[in-house]
Amino acid sequence: MRSWLKCGALVLLCWAQGALAGTVLVVGDSISAAFGLETSQGWVHLLQQRLVEEGKERRVVNASISGDTTAGGLARLDPLLKEHAPEVVILELGGNDGLRGQSPAQLKQNLAEMIDRSRDAGAEVLLLGMRMPPNLGQRYTRAFADAFDSLAAEKPVAYVPFLLEGVGGVAGMMQADGIHPTAEAQTQLLETVWPALEPLL
Repeated sequence: MRSWLKCGALVLLCWAQGALAGTVLVVGDSISAAFGLETSQGWVHLLQQRLVEEGKERRVVNASISGDTTAGGLARLDPLLKEHAPEVVILELGGNDGLRGQSPAQLKQNLAEMIDRSRDAGAEVLLLGMRMPPNLGQRYTRAFADAFDSLAAEKPVAYVPFLLEGVGGVAGMMQADGIHPTAEAQTQLLETVWPALEPLL
């Protein structure tokens, strides 16, 4: 009987620890949705594994949707914040805005609103930046990059300037479409994110 009680107490303790574990909410596009890959191969899934390995009790919720824009992310953010009450929100949006030639100023405004709403909900925020290929023109690519850089400085917010650093344009790291990282690149994406994320946990 005493042994059973001990086992029961252990189960309750583990349940309580799990219930108290914070949530990391990832709001992103196809880069974080592991487009073209198995979900288990994506960097967000690898992040959950890293947290377990590091002994950090966190649950990762991947709310990334392929094709999403900053406007789309903003429109669906409030219900996500209410449902998951995250400790940390990772914003990985803007790439599709850029590929569609949308206004960098509007992109910045949308992300700023997402940062504010996340903070109002009690979450820390990590902003993952993106860069556009040169074929979109120097003027646009500069304005696009500046939208992220200036926003990160103005808030200020934890920031990774270019999520695809060491991956974009590197042989074997991008799928045939030249936009989405391969399975082999996912570990590098995690290593790019981790130094900025870890202090927020």
